[in-house]
Amino acid sequence: QVQLVESGGGLVQPGGSLRLSCVASRMSFSIYRLYWYRQAPGKQRELVAGITSDGSTNYADSVKGRFTISRDNAENTVSLQMNSLKPEDTAVYYCNLQYYSNEWWGQGTQVTVSS
Repeated sequence: QVQLVESGGGLVQPGGSLRLSCVASRMSFSIYRLYWYRQAPGKQRELVAGITSDGSTNYADSVKGRFTISRDNAENTVSLQMNSLKPEDTAVYYCNLQYYSNEWWGQGTQVTVSS
């Protein structure tokens, strides 16, 4: 069992920035594929960004050029830097760790982008 603790969510105006962080309790953090998902009310959970153990990244088209995912294996942390935020980015954001068929989810952190 992996415990994940997310932080950094909050309220921000359009065009602003937030940085989300997710810290895992488990050692051997470097073996995991790491992802950020988000889910808005009434919508399905969607993949926002991912990063492999080798540092390769991928992003949803809607956030390319605005969001950056990174990992710090020494700190057991995956982060999501979100710039130029839009109201459409409003959602609960979840970090996700995967290893083969196993996966673990954080509790989610609310991001609200509103004027």
